[in-house]
Amino acid sequence: MEITDIQDWGLGLSEHVLIAGPCSAESPEQIETIAKGLRGSNIELFRAGVWKPRTRPGSFEGIGNDALGWLEIARDILNVPVTVEVAKTSHVEAALKAGVDVLWIGARTTVNPFSVQEICEALRGTDIPVMVKNPINPDLQLWLGAFERLNKVGINKLAAIHRGFSDPYEKRYRNKPEWSMPIHLKRMLPGISVICDPSHICGTREIIASVSQRAINFGLDGLMIETHHDPDNAWSDAKQQITPDMLKIICENLNFRETLEEHPEAISELDAFRQKVDLVDAQILELMADRFQIIKQIGEYKKEQNLAVFQPNRWQDVMQSRIKAGVKKGMTEKFMKSLLFAIHEESVKKQEAQLKEVPTSSKV
Repeated sequence: MEITDIQDWGLGLSEHVLIAGPCSAESPEQIETIAKGLRGSNIELFRAGVWKPRTRPGSFEGIGNDALGWLEIARDILNVPVTVEVAKTSHVEAALKAGVDVLWIGARTTVNPFSVQEICEALRGTDIPVMVKNPINPDLQLWLGAFERLNKVGINKLAAIHRGFSDPYEKRYRNKPEWSMPIHLKRMLPGISVICDPSHICGTREIIASVSQRAINFGLDGLMIETHHDPDNAWSDAKQQITPDMLKIICENLNFRETLEEHPEAISELDAFRQKVDLVDAQILELMADRFQIIKQIGEYKKEQNLAVFQPNRWQDVMQSRIKAGVKKGMTEKFMKSLLFAIHEESVKKQEAQLKEVPTSSKV
């Protein structure tokens, strides 16, 4: 897939992009007040919701087309490009006509390939940058699919926005971060910039600073933070918006991790550590191969004795003892469960395959 680096979009964006602005555009006066408050904050892209997809009818769903013109106020005051969310063809057409610089596709839209394709067709023949938020559910293929569809209609200026994933059991965050997902996306799409949206991850302004720093620690490429001059009285998502002054404080205290390119002397030292890791990995693989050889023997015995593959009591004993042992050695219970489930699933598959094998004497 061809992806143009975000620094080459022609908009003056840096390797650590800061995007800020209100959840929703409410009035020209609101946009002007927020933009003036953001002076000196080093933001590079001003955001504002014009069309707001709400969960239930009756809530504020955005001003609509009339608000597109208000973005010129922010562009003039801050001298930065502007971005809005689009969810269908009419949104794209209106945004392009209004001269919006960057579009983004929201989580509720990314989850629907029909909607994404509709947007793609409306964008065919244009060169506008598009950012894609992760789908509501943690489905990496849906996220990838959106980029592939955009690429097929000629959109190469692409970036991702990580806004977390819906989880009915999550208590701390509005949307669970699942940091492995954006990292995996970066592995699968080399060159893609992933911008974190801590506002939607947090759902409350009190933890935006800490989540922003975690995003930087994980190597994400920027932040999109909802900013309002009077957050408590915002027309949408009031609890997760911060003031321009708070944004400045958060950004001033961010610790951006440096790259190896900036510290070439560290490469040789890291290589020494990595060689040790490679050696341990090789030993782990040898041990796993030995383990599955024993599993094969167990499978043969179960086949001869007409025993079921899955033995619940043994599984419970293994889980309890191995998790306890792993925790004592500094590993988390969550990691141990994931590891043991993966090993057990592979063991069951191998034994099940053995039960299906036709004896040599009965083969034609």
